[in-house]
Amino acid sequence: MKYFHKHPIQKRFSDIDMLGHVTNSIYQQYFDLGRMYYFSEVLNEKMDWQDEGLILVSININFMAQVKLYEDIEVRTKIVKLGNKSLEMHQQIFNLTTQSVAAESKSIMVGYQATLATSIPIPMRWRKSIAKFEIDIDYQL
Repeated sequence: MKYFHKHPIQKRFSDIDMLGHVTNSIYQQYFDLGRMYYFSEVLNEKMDWQDEGLILVSININFMAQVKLYEDIEVRTKIVKLGNKSLEMHQQIFNLTTQSVAAESKSIMVGYQATLATSIPIPMRWRKSIAKFEIDIDYQL
């Protein structure tokens, strides 16, 4: 799978556990950062989370290798499925130092309007921006 969106991650000393590697729970924070930068850059707008946003409804993380404090990493993000109200996102924590995948994530997000506490269709302008960015996947718009 080709990831077109990549974002460098700055690790903090507090991310490291007594074994000298990034604590497993921190990986979710890295995936969240990747998701945030993906939407900001691909949609080219700041989401009004109260009016039109996305909520995370499912996430799965597989850990493949440890990441140590002085290793350089990035989070790679891709939307692989785009439904009417939901999308499926795949992400990787890629270790640039070892040139290997440290963790993978698959998540489902749903369009959501917080003020009404209800799901909403993913806005067409977002769908078009995602389809234009993810050039190797054919989405039904």
